[in-house]
Amino acid sequence: MKPFSKRMPRLGTENAFAVIGKAKKFEREILKPQSKHLVYLQIGEPGFDAPKNVNEAAIKAIRENQTHYTTTPGIPELREAIALSTVRYTGVDYKPEDVVVVAGGKPIMFYMINALIDEGDEVIIPNPAYPIYGSVTEYLGGKVVPIPLKEENEFNFSAEEMEKRITPRTKLVIINSPQNPTGGVFSRELMKKIAIIAVKNDLWVLSDEIYNEMVHEGEHVSIASMPGMAERTVVLNGCSKTYAMTGYRIGWGVTKNKEMAKYLEQLACNDISCVSTISQYAALEALTGPQDEVKRMLQEYKARRDLMVKMVNEIPGMRCHSPKGAFYLMVNVKQITDKLGITAAELCDRIMKEANVLILPGTVFGLFGDDFVRFSYVSTQETIVEGLTRIKNFLVPLMK
Repeated sequence: MKPFSKRMPRLGTENAFAVIGKAKKFEREILKPQSKHLVYLQIGEPGFDAPKNVNEAAIKAIRENQTHYTTTPGIPELREAIALSTVRYTGVDYKPEDVVVVAGGKPIMFYMINALIDEGDEVIIPNPAYPIYGSVTEYLGGKVVPIPLKEENEFNFSAEEMEKRITPRTKLVIINSPQNPTGGVFSRELMKKIAIIAVKNDLWVLSDEIYNEMVHEGEHVSIASMPGMAERTVVLNGCSKTYAMTGYRIGWGVTKNKEMAKYLEQLACNDISCVSTISQYAALEALTGPQDEVKRMLQEYKARRDLMVKMVNEIPGMRCHSPKGAFYLMVNVKQITDKLGITAAELCDRIMKEANVLILPGTVFGLFGDDFVRFSYVSTQETIVEGLTRIKNFLVPLMK
């Protein structure tokens, strides 16, 4: 047989899914015969169903036979709604032609990095980070240049450190705020500094703003709103997190750079032709219909956050800040791993097998996640209490 592409070994994955697969196998083969179950506190899946009006819009689209191809960048009504939505939180005068609708958020990462990165080009990525940024960069022969997100700075990074890492090969900076996996929200001051550095060094920016509506404290600031940035930035967003529509697979990229928009559309055409028409009409309803469910979900996430932060900080050896956005909690476990002489990944494995709770090691998200584990507070308050009580009962005797 002819060999596979030399690129394939460079392509990573979301290790979180591998952890889930391992957990499901453990639950099925070991726990179920004992009538036990795992408590899942790791997943980045919204803890609610899509709003009823959104599902009704999808059903209506099917009944009206909206089951055919659309143009690659999306139906005009949806592109207009996305443009208006993005104008509201960025202040940039986006138009429908600045919008390319894709099948979820990941395609925008894949398309933009494809459009920019040649062998040896460098991409600056704050770390720990969503793993697909680095995976696609390395797949295309690019080099990932990580910047540590500092726990003591609420997981913001230093713009000065970023500037020191810029070389003649630096082409792109990827930022994500509110952030996965830390829940950090980048400050306005940091965004201003990043923008100045990007303009000065003629850099592109991919701004992943998929959690823009999930800010519990402070404000969401889009870097596209900074002077000189709308033409060098692609804003990534979508319906998955805000509207609990992960299964609809609908996202978008927005940019004032006409050439970049053209390349995003060209790559999408080669890849998917167009997004599911049914999903597009559901997304249109999500953006233009009532927003009461979004507000209710955010209120509940905040309550779950407060509960989880309180309980985690009562567990011996665990320490965390209160995240300002998204629905993730990055917990420092260095005291535990040092005492037990194990890694964070080994700690998570023991917690799964002995406390029957699933969480993720920070190393799933990169080099600088080594002393951390990630929780997600999408589960019900009852589930959070059960899971954290199990972890506490497991760790208390070990930490004496």
